[in-house]
Amino acid sequence: MITPKISNDPYAELERRFARLSAVNRAGAILGWDRSTMMPDGASEDRADQLATLNVIAHEMITAPDMPELLARAEEGGGSLSRWQAANLREMRRSWVHENALPADLVQARTRATTACEHVWREARKNADFKSLLPTLQEVLTLMRRVGEAKAAALGTTLYDALLDEFEPGGRSARIDTLFDELRAFLPDLLGRVLERQKREPAPLALDGPFPVEAQRRLGEELIRIIGFDFHHGRLDVSAHPFTGGTADDVRITTRYDETDFAHSLMGVLHETGHGLYEAGLPRDWRRQPVGNARGMVLHESQSLLMEMQACRGRSFIDFAAPRMRSAFGKGGPAWTEANIHRLYTHVAPGFIRVDADEVTYPLHIMLRYRLERAMLAGDLALADLPGAWNDGMRDLLGVVPPDDALGCLQDIHWPDGGWGYFPTYTLGALAAAQLFAAARQAVPGLLEAIGKGDFAPLLAWLRTNVHAQGSISGTDEILTAATGAPLGVAAFKAHLESRYLPA
Repeated sequence: MITPKISNDPYAELERRFARLSAVNRAGAILGWDRSTMMPDGASEDRADQLATLNVIAHEMITAPDMPELLARAEEGGGSLSRWQAANLREMRRSWVHENALPADLVQARTRATTACEHVWREARKNADFKSLLPTLQEVLTLMRRVGEAKAAALGTTLYDALLDEFEPGGRSARIDTLFDELRAFLPDLLGRVLERQKREPAPLALDGPFPVEAQRRLGEELIRIIGFDFHHGRLDVSAHPFTGGTADDVRITTRYDETDFAHSLMGVLHETGHGLYEAGLPRDWRRQPVGNARGMVLHESQSLLMEMQACRGRSFIDFAAPRMRSAFGKGGPAWTEANIHRLYTHVAPGFIRVDADEVTYPLHIMLRYRLERAMLAGDLALADLPGAWNDGMRDLLGVVPPDDALGCLQDIHWPDGGWGYFPTYTLGALAAAQLFAAARQAVPGLLEAIGKGDFAPLLAWLRTNVHAQGSISGTDEILTAATGAPLGVAAFKAHLESRYLPA
């Protein structure tokens, strides 16, 4: 066996290795996107093998025998590094800790199991058949427990926090519990007041369809071009569950269409565009290094929710977009006025589907998933009992019970796809979005007026500077504090909801 030669410049050697690792991961990202959009059904097993192989190669690269010595030597000489280099070295260490906690066979098993489960989930959701998903989902859950246990030992955290840390570096359930308690302290009362206010106002008029898919696609492409999505470095496609994938230079966003309701698809496209703009705006000089990655999913979700909820459900944007909606579908009349479309886009009503939920009820959907996934990982809730527990939680939190599992526990891709610990970042992202948009409005005079003219350049420039270009130079709270003056909290979100849904 040939012993690897240790470089005389350990930091430079680490940069070289992580650049190669980035190429492997970027290739896997494109294969993963293709799996969910264009791959023929019969290729599922082969794709699982490809992705598992790439993940094992990446794992072996980062856990090479000489990696601990390289990291230690680079850290010893860290005084000569720039701020970005020092942050990059910190992120290298973090990546190594996460990967080194797992044996290669577990990395491979997790990839194969989640790829297979995601494929089964598509049909199970289509047929509202949870039992058909149960065996493969049980395998994923078993493996995720093993992953969580191994990472918990390496990180010195609980099992759940170790999985959460994959999506939100430094994220901890104790902090989530505190923020969710603060939300629960005012959300039920606010929801009740909003619903009572709506009863006293004219109900919004339904938009008359149908809405051809091709017309929806053209409208979505037109609007996201205006917002700033670059089709020279990105695509819009269709998937069973909307998502953003690809790479910073090749952003892949997806949506799903319903010819009876174009609003859900359009808002989904705008949501994913927020994700895509974040990826495209990451610091170009560091895109092949860990510090050039997005900080975490709290900030990532803040960018999608800022674009969809804060900017594009506001009256300024609706006034701009409504004429384009009328033109796209050849419609007119009272239902298609700017005022009515705005009422539709800001109507509050408890419903079954998370991705279609309004801003007021959305956190309740997340609280349910957070509670259930913690219970399943801890062994306090058997996977076979998930549908019943889900329906009970929906009744308790939202006052509605899904008629079938497609509208219930089968609606999200996250658990089949291995995303255990992801869900809280959606609501934490909504809190961050409110903080950031409030700060942007204060920092950029005439921001809403610009949006009302279809000019997103001022907003995008502010986000590029204060969020996107920061990469992983520092933590979520540090980035938020620099941009907004405060770490993550609920105050701005509460003020936003009261201003939009309970105006004086």
